[in-house]
This record gives sequence, structure tokens and C-alpha cells, in this order.
Amino acid sequence: MGVLDIAAGVFPRFRHSRMHTIAEVLPGSFGPFAAALSLSAGILLLLLAHGLRRGKRRAWRAAVALLPAGAVAQFIYRHSLIGVIISLALLAPLLRHRDQFRALPDPRSRWRALANFVLMGAGSLVLGLVIVSVHPNRMVGDPSLADRITHVLYGLFGFEGPVDYQGNTSWTVGFSLGALGLLTAITTIYLAFRPEHPAARLTEEDEARLRALLEKHGRRDSLGHFALRRDKAVVFSPSGKAAVTYRVVSGVMLASGDPIGDVEAWPGAIERFMDEARAHSWTPAVMGCSETGGEVWTRETGLDALELGDEAVVDVADFSLAGRAMRNVRQMVKRIERAGYETRVRRVRDLGEAELERIRDAAEDWRGTDTERGFSMALGRIGDAADGDCLIATAHKADDQPGEYGDLKAILHFVPWGTDGASLDLMRRDRSADPGMNELLIVAALQAAPKLGITRVSLNFAMFRSALARGEKIGAGPVLRAWRGLLVFLSRWFQIESLYKFNAKFQPRWEPRFVVYRASADLPRIGFAAMQAEGFVNLALPLPRFLRRRRTAPRACTHAVAERDVRAA
Repeated sequence: MGVLDIAAGVFPRFRHSRMHTIAEVLPGSFGPFAAALSLSAGILLLLLAHGLRRGKRRAWRAAVALLPAGAVAQFIYRHSLIGVIISLALLAPLLRHRDQFRALPDPRSRWRALANFVLMGAGSLVLGLVIVSVHPNRMVGDPSLADRITHVLYGLFGFEGPVDYQGNTSWTVGFSLGALGLLTAITTIYLAFRPEHPAARLTEEDEARLRALLEKHGRRDSLGHFALRRDKAVVFSPSGKAAVTYRVVSGVMLASGDPIGDVEAWPGAIERFMDEARAHSWTPAVMGCSETGGEVWTRETGLDALELGDEAVVDVADFSLAGRAMRNVRQMVKRIERAGYETRVRRVRDLGEAELERIRDAAEDWRGTDTERGFSMALGRIGDAADGDCLIATAHKADDQPGEYGDLKAILHFVPWGTDGASLDLMRRDRSADPGMNELLIVAALQAAPKLGITRVSLNFAMFRSALARGEKIGAGPVLRAWRGLLVFLSRWFQIESLYKFNAKFQPRWEPRFVVYRASADLPRIGFAAMQAEGFVNLALPLPRFLRRRRTAPRACTHAVAERDVRAA
């Protein structure tokens, strides 16, 4: 019905067609400004339809209020008994099945207002060009594309543009453009000043419970410590022996790695995760879980799993720079050491605050992008007092003139993987330093690992590693070669092939990682949400001061609130 209303508002011939009678059951297609009202109503109906599809309670309330209004309007303005019957026929099943519309509001902030302004503005510009151009027989002269765009921009703000029409068409186009501009302004103002529902954050109590679980079961998953990111929320199993951390991005409830805690308690935490997704009508997804984790997720939820790539794990006891396979790494490390570089590998708790501050500043300054990247394999902080077991490997060049960060030239940060492992968090280096800093520091960390009680080190995650490896071998089929060629092409923008080749230098063993999803149709949406979470897609723009999010207390998830109420009772 929304699409039909938009078509009736844009295309003059459509307003009198038989199909448009279906759309007339709602207000918008009557009155002296039929085109403008029909266009506005159509856009609002599409937004409403999206909310109804997700089972949102507020969308249901709006529909239940709008349908009787449409029935009354049909009876008063058109004396149409058919329109009244259709409106009431649509209202009846909504009332009967009202229990299906229970989805709670999404986490939101002032960013939604800016995103609405950008998207609605762009959509209004495109739709306005269509409106201006569908009356070629009534145009005065032959206006250029620039004139038409100018006319649309003027019309969105309620002014008359350079394009002129014969008859009453100028009024129709003008009111339609004005309606688009007014709709964009009203929705943006509403989103900017409505009450916030801040996104859940990891509370101090939740973090303490997660650390207790990691002390007992942290050895099982190399990504476990990344669950302590403070921009994640968490749901616990009823017994409290397992947990799943997540972040909501573009309507996708995105978990990463395996659940934390006792494997036997995983099903309880997974059930809570799925309950939370259903409560808010979010799309559930898991990025980078292990094979065991994928089996439990698919068995307990009926979701499906797809191999995403491989994690590179180096067993310290087996690592050596000797041999032909390690020749390139060995030569690079020797060359850099001869250039006067030295390395230090220490626990965070063994560093002074002044040195930690210098390392944090350098890591921030050396970051290659404005956006902090990482989600599933990134902690998002360095040198926190609670992360004393983390490792920091640094490269120095003492014979250089001390710079802003002294003789510091490169940094590697590792998080704990149980008591005897480490997982690579970030790699940063001074752009003026010699190439090979990352290889030097990884080798230094692996060589220092035995003294620190570390027996295994997890390096970077190599996406689609098996396809890249098999596609370059002799005898690979045309489909596999084509798939590898596409991955190599995409590596120009995303570190796909380069990460695989970098990890392969250290002769690791490869541990497969999987993405868990509900339906194949959800994969594009999940992929886009994952790219946003990892920082490869940044939709944020600077906000005016009055639109910026105010600091609010962390909001617990639905189950946490219920458990707190029970304990209080």
C-alpha cells in the first residue's frame, strides 16, 4: 500500500488506475493536495511496514490507530463502503494477533537523527528528480539536469525553482517536493529529541563475573579475553556458569567467538541470547566461533554455520627460525637487528605508568585510520590496570635521535589465552621505521614466551584462507581459481590475501573459524554489520553539540533486569 501511494504521488496517470483503489483505504490520497499527501503517506507506510515485519510494538500501535482513521476518512470524504471494509478487515487480524508484536525498542542515540537526515535527504533528492521529470509534456522549455536538481533543492525547502510547467502541474510538483522536505525535517527532529534507549554496555559487575569465568575456562578459546571489551553487552546462563557477549549493529545481534565458561552451561547462555534477540526482533549472528562452538550453536538453535576462515596458532615449542621455510623471516629479522633495533617483551603490570602512557599515545598516533578497527579479535584498550597479564612487545632504536615517543618504533599487544597462551590484539609501528617491525616483534614474543610461561600464541585471523591456499595450487578447478581471483581483487581494499601470507610466514597450524547465521538471506546484512563492528564501514559523522549522546548509566539487558528484580524480591 505504501508503494502504491508513492506511485500515485509521483506518476499522474497512476492516480486514476484501478490498482490505486487498493491504496485509498488509508488517508493520503484525498483532498486538494492529493499527490503530496499520497507521497507522504506512502513513505510513512513503508517505514511502518518495516516495523510491523520486525514485530515492533510501537509499529503495531501506529497501525491500529491509523487503520480506523483511514476507515473514517473513506466514509466522510469518499463515502466508500469498500474502503471502510478493507480498513477494518486489515485491523481485525492485527488485533487478533497482537501478541506477536512484542519486540522492544532498539538501542538508539542522536546518531539515528543524523543518519535519518542523510538517508531521507538523499532519497528525497532522487525521488524529487523523478517527480520533476515525469511531466515532460508540460515543461516550459527543456531544463538541464542542473536546473532540475536546483528545482528539487529549492522545492524541498518550500521555494520555487527554475523549472516551470503549464497549468496546475507547478502546484502539484511544488507541494510534492515540499511534502518530502517537511517529512525529512519532521522525522529528523523527532529522532533528535525523542527519549534515548542507550545501547547496553559491560557493567563492572558483568566484567567481574566474566573474568571469574575466564580464570576457570579461559584456556579453551583464544578469543575469550576479547569478551571483556566494554562496548559489548552480555547474557549469562541461568546457572551463571556461561555467558555470551554481543553488540547490536544495524539490527544484528552480533556475538563473537565461543561462549565464555563451562561448555555444559553453554546451551543455557545461548538460549538467553536467542531470547534477547527475539525480544527485540534482532537478527542473531555469531562471528568467528570455533568448530566446537559452531556445533553447539547449530544444535541448540537450529541456526546454520559457514566456514569463514582460519586462525593462525603457533606452538612455541615447535617454533624455530632454522630451516628453509623460515629463511625469509630469518633474513629480515637479522637485517633489522643489524640496523640497530632491539626488542623488549613484558607483562603490562611490569611497565611504569609513564611508559604505558607513551605506548598508548604512540599506538593512537600510529593508527592507520581515523576509526579504531576490530571487534572479534580486538580488546580496544592498552595498559588498563585490570589487564595486567597482557603482553606488550616493543621495538626500540637507541642510536636514533629521540622523537616524540623516545626511541619507541613499534608495538605489539597480546591478551591472555588462559594461563599459558597469548592472543595477538594489535600491531602498530612508526611509519618512518624500517619495514619488518611486525615480523621482528612476533619473533621476539615467540622467543620470550617460554620465560613467561606461554606455550602457544594466536596470531591474526586469515579470512577465506583455505580458498586462497587451494586456489593457488596446481590442479585447482576453474571455479576455485575464479573465487581466489575475486578474493585477490578484494584484497586491494581489505587485508585478505596479505594477512594470509603474513601469517603463513611463521608456519602456524590453522584452526577453522565459522559464522553462524539464521538464513542465507541474512548473510549480506550480517556481513555489513560485521564490517561496521570491525571498523571497515564507518557511517558516523560529527554531530552538532545539541545532538550528541549524553552520558547515561549502562542499561542492562532484559534478562539481567529480570534477575535483579528476582534477587530484590
